[in-house]
Amino acid sequence: MNDSDEAGVFLGLDVGKSAHHGHGLTPAGKKVFDKQLSNTEPKLRAVFDKLREKFGTVLVIVDQPASIGALPLTVARDAGCKVAYLPGLSMRRIADLYPGEAKTDARDAAVIADAARTMPHTLRSLQATDEITAELTVLAGFDQDLAAEATRTSNRIRGLLTQFHPSLERVLGPRLDHQAVTWLLERYGSPAALRKAGRRRLVELIRPKAPRMAQRLIDEVFTALDEQTVVVPGTGTLDVVIPSLARSLGAVHEQRRAMEAQITALLEDHPLSKVLTSLPGVGVRTAATLLVTIGDGTGFPTAAHLASYAGLAPTTKSSGTSIHGEHAPRSGNRQLKRAMFLSAFAALHDPASRTYYDKCRARGKTHTQALLRLARHRISVIFAMLRDGTFYEPRTPRLA
Repeated sequence: MNDSDEAGVFLGLDVGKSAHHGHGLTPAGKKVFDKQLSNTEPKLRAVFDKLREKFGTVLVIVDQPASIGALPLTVARDAGCKVAYLPGLSMRRIADLYPGEAKTDARDAAVIADAARTMPHTLRSLQATDEITAELTVLAGFDQDLAAEATRTSNRIRGLLTQFHPSLERVLGPRLDHQAVTWLLERYGSPAALRKAGRRRLVELIRPKAPRMAQRLIDEVFTALDEQTVVVPGTGTLDVVIPSLARSLGAVHEQRRAMEAQITALLEDHPLSKVLTSLPGVGVRTAATLLVTIGDGTGFPTAAHLASYAGLAPTTKSSGTSIHGEHAPRSGNRQLKRAMFLSAFAALHDPASRTYYDKCRARGKTHTQALLRLARHRISVIFAMLRDGTFYEPRTPRLA
């Protein structure tokens, strides 16, 4: 990282909610600062200004650039300091090289500062976040929380249906993301309630919400109801619990639709959004994740660096003559890795992506291994698109 070459002092910050611990080192390794800093603009600015006045260029390094690290980084930039980020995984590995096992804020800050001074290649640059990216970060994070809540609620509904009426769960469980199904369960949460409502009435009720699926869905529901004649003890509680859970799930889905609309509106104003969404399999949410996690891609020298950051560089476990096959590394940005893996799956309708996937399968790769390879290839494509500012051009990718 070039900023480290001109730094007069390296200020490592172990960030916290109410206070941060700062440790300052000169390029020669002399300690010039070792104190707690209150997480307020006046206190932070006073320290940054004092260090700049005495040492010139100050490089502020953190191991958490978002959330609790946002204010010190913003103040540091405004005070004329350089800023950088030491990834948490690198931080933990580097910390093992230093004596002592105690984990303290002071020690962590010292490790961060010394790593920046002696191993500048471990740092990642932090460009000033524009307003659109900052808002996308908050909205995308909230959307992920909502997605997790939807998954938990769906699993709870499926668990109850499996317990009391497995046949009904096999019909409704996989369709809980559909608005018509949650609406149906809000009003008729038990097998008895569904049967009492009647086939014809249920079809008429959900047809406006699912015109093409209504008749088929209700036919499958009643076929499932006929498969079980016994009533499992406790089934009566479904009339209370299932509608409540379905209402919660419907509300979460509604919030996610609202979030998607807001994210879409923000993306329309971002210059790189159309570049990213031109790649098959990259929708609104994936594009937002990419912009939040990698920005314009300039923080990564090569596509291989980006793939490593995403945890999408396949590795092979081997010992002697035993080879255990490819697997995705456990390291990497989980948010980015998940987005790339899901987008690779969504891109299987694209002829070029499908051809690449099929060739991997023909070579003996499992479904997951083939998707991993496809996701890795798509990282290279995204890197080139961001670097050149160009839209996706379909080509048949070559296998490595």
